[in-house]
Amino acid sequence: MSLTERFLRQIPEQTLLHLREADRRWSSLRNEDDSTRVSVPSVVALNNNSLDEINYDVIICGGTLGILLGAALQRQGWRVCLIERGILKGRVQEWNISRQELSIFLDLELLSETELEQAIATQYNPAKVRFHQGYELSVTDVLNIGVDPVFLLNTLKQKFLASGGALFEQTPFTSAMVHPDGVTLNAGNQTLTTRLLIDAMGHFSPITQSARNGQKPDGVCLVVGSCAEGYPVNETGDLIATFTPILNQCQYFWEAFPARDGRTTYLFTYLDPHRGRFSLEFFMEEYLRLLPEYQQIELEQLNFKRFLFGFFPSFRQSPLKMPWSRILAVGDSSGSQSPVSFGGFGAMVRHLSRLTFAIDESLKIDSLDEKSLATLQPYQPNLSVTWLFQRTMMVKMNQKYKPNQINDLMSGVFQVMDKLGDDVLKPFLQDVVQFSALSKTLPLVNPTLVLPMLPEVGLMPFADWLLHYFNLGLYTGLYPAAHSFKGLENQLSPQQKYYYHRWLDRLKYGSGNDYHSL
Repeated sequence: MSLTERFLRQIPEQTLLHLREADRRWSSLRNEDDSTRVSVPSVVALNNNSLDEINYDVIICGGTLGILLGAALQRQGWRVCLIERGILKGRVQEWNISRQELSIFLDLELLSETELEQAIATQYNPAKVRFHQGYELSVTDVLNIGVDPVFLLNTLKQKFLASGGALFEQTPFTSAMVHPDGVTLNAGNQTLTTRLLIDAMGHFSPITQSARNGQKPDGVCLVVGSCAEGYPVNETGDLIATFTPILNQCQYFWEAFPARDGRTTYLFTYLDPHRGRFSLEFFMEEYLRLLPEYQQIELEQLNFKRFLFGFFPSFRQSPLKMPWSRILAVGDSSGSQSPVSFGGFGAMVRHLSRLTFAIDESLKIDSLDEKSLATLQPYQPNLSVTWLFQRTMMVKMNQKYKPNQINDLMSGVFQVMDKLGDDVLKPFLQDVVQFSALSKTLPLVNPTLVLPMLPEVGLMPFADWLLHYFNLGLYTGLYPAAHSFKGLENQLSPQQKYYYHRWLDRLKYGSGNDYHSL
């Protein structure tokens, strides 16, 4: 019996069965190619007839993170409906985030200060960054807050309903039809109409898959882990750690932090979705094999509370712009987080204020056509530059790297950022890339660590990265200049104001200038 079978069978709720179900999806994805892939059936159709009646201003499909935006829009006074295929509730496992990011819940008046404190399940300091045979550093107040999803989502759910929001649970999305003045939604046994349909169903949303026409992802983050009791030391965490060289044609990365009912540890890696890649069950076996060495404890000493696993696709063409009017993708559906991040909660919180006020403005002037909504999910160079970072942490199936090559590069980069200080290090660790920090760091990294990677990365991806880097600098320079024109807003028409505000948002978030306002 394998370690995976032995320990996952100790957990109720058919954890091993769920792992193998996820594995079948992962197997299907990596075994697809352009010659065998069947086109994804379209779930969105067009209809030239206007609607007789519109039930809601906004319908959000996907309640887990959709409730954040739904509660905010309902508070703005719009008629909002949430569609959830199961029961809208949070998982037991905490979501990690930095404290200053949580202030958005106070700013949007979604939570009181007391409720926000109740939503925080755990806090710890410091967190470490360390690499095999390389550099080690400690950082405080970065992703060190564990938010209780059960409390957070239930609180927002009750406030949403109390303020007049509509919720349909156990109502899976089926199809949508776009009309000139709205969208007809079929979900479960419900047929509803709305002015705007928001897709918050995540990476595997049928709407998103239809919009991408079954496109294979450019990269995948594979993740396995657990939460367990029995660790003798549980006061600090690891943001990213390695203690092995390249194994099985990939670099293993680890993460650990205290949880309310034990200690959570993750093993993750970045892959291309090649048919030769290993399974999730194999990766879970590796996790259990290496966990004792990572945490200096025997498996038999641990009381496993739950196991965690999944794979997170990422696409170079992100955020996703929907090819239809009156449909907008948010959160993981849009791919608005960087490809090095596999946590959608942080990205959703970061963009919550921007999306709330942008959608509010678009509804007020009925600017809901394809072109107008595309400005809500614009090109962001500070996300696009991170594709090269993911690429340098990935070993393709046909590549030969020195065993410690990725560790050495990561160690060298973080050593430079640590010496440059928190202004450089902390935004990067929170998935915010800024031009000044990047420009300070790159010239100081030992070229002998970088140059061997360039032939493996490839000339075109590197040239593509240079373009994003140039645009990052351009956005950084344009943002204060564009902001200086705010005094002229009163001379603009409502439509012009809308596009001006979206331009400001694009420059602000695309340059990482939103970091200080988190």
